[in-house]
Amino acid sequence: MTEQKGTMTVREAGRKGGSRVKELYGLEHYRQIGKKGGRTLAEERGREFFIAIGQKGGARLRDLHGPEHFAAIGRKGGEAMKAKYGPDYYSRIGKKGGRARKRTADNGQ
Repeated sequence: MTEQKGTMTVREAGRKGGSRVKELYGLEHYRQIGKKGGRTLAEERGREFFIAIGQKGGARLRDLHGPEHFAAIGRKGGEAMKAKYGPDYYSRIGKKGGRARKRTADNGQ
């Protein structure tokens, strides 16, 4: 339920304020404050926190949509990448990654 203040709801006021901030500072402002918040959260709670919330979110999606959901969105993403970068994209990046891994192994790391 939204709280009324005069003729504008709290939700409407929030949207209006958000639009104004976007107008004044641009979308990059939101990216910067999001990254800043993410870094702060990582420092406060650590890597394990992000692992736990990722697993919780994944389990929730699995429960809502079934395991087939992940296969479907994976296919959709793969098709989008293929359309954007060409059909041999994964082959190219796989070879590139293999060369990088080999160099690392050759260096004894």
